[in-house]
Amino acid sequence: MSTVERLALTKLAETQNCAQSTFYALEQHFGLEGGPMLKALAPFPGMALRGETCGAVTGAMLALGLVFGTDDGSGDLTKTYGPARELCGRLEELKGSLQCAELLEQGIGRSIDFTSPIELRDYSASNGPAYCAGIVTTAVHIAAEIIERDRGAQ
Repeated sequence: MSTVERLALTKLAETQNCAQSTFYALEQHFGLEGGPMLKALAPFPGMALRGETCGAVTGAMLALGLVFGTDDGSGDLTKTYGPARELCGRLEELKGSLQCAELLEQGIGRSIDFTSPIELRDYSASNGPAYCAGIVTTAVHIAAEIIERDRGAQ
């Protein structure tokens, strides 16, 4: 397991927030200037726990935006979109979806209402945290590979 993946797992154990954990690991590993973005990612797991886009995807995308984006939105947008699309494509190919509810259905046999204490217990009992940790480390791994490969080409 790489250093960046260990950073993500440590943060995930602390926060239980896939979006923050993914971004934090990439921010720390690559020395990105994320400022208040970690705080801003608080509601992003499954897009506010609605089963939508996985927080590991949004956290990694934010890190890619910091690396490849521009401050004013001008310039060659493919420098941002290319790495972002690659991340999404590779993660979807490996995991089958980018949607939280679909990922959980595949991994633990059902989607989870994270606002329900009973369903949270079911999530824990069905190995959900370990399954989600695997998604986080995969997203971090892919994003780190893209950053390491393409950062110098800017």
